[in-house]
Amino acid sequence: MVGRQFHFGQISSPGRRGLRSRLAAGVALNPRVNVVPGVPLVLFGSQYPGGKIFNKAAFTVAPPGQQGSFGRNVLRGFGATQIDFALQRQFHLTEKMGLRFRSEFFNIFNHPSFGDPNNSLTSPLFGHSTQALASSLGSGGANGGFNPLYQIGGPRSIQLALKLQF
Repeated sequence: MVGRQFHFGQISSPGRRGLRSRLAAGVALNPRVNVVPGVPLVLFGSQYPGGKIFNKAAFTVAPPGQQGSFGRNVLRGFGATQIDFALQRQFHLTEKMGLRFRSEFFNIFNHPSFGDPNNSLTSPLFGHSTQALASSLGSGGANGGFNPLYQIGGPRSIQLALKLQF
């Protein structure tokens, strides 16, 4: 949860070369928030992506310089479910030649898996999942990670292969 950010180091002073400035430049601490007693942390309903959101009313920003009462790893994001399936068939054409056909199905039932909910308390989308799990793991290429098509939580994809063996 993000209440406010505390920046360390001299981010905007490129002339400073101290060890502290080089190690901590750009590092932000996000203090824990306070939990409002008696208010549910999670709201459930079909109107929310994935069937649940974090309840913004259950959290308040901690006083300056203090950590809030919200524990570590208390809330969990969405579970991930995916079933992959593969079939292959070997055809013997001659004594020394064969043909192999293979089909692979990823996320065969096209079950949606949602990414972690937005955890910035100041965001209007706080508690909402705004992307699929595969997209939240990285977009591949220069940004790192695998292509979302081949990650858990991606859309259904089918791969066919034909191999001639001799």
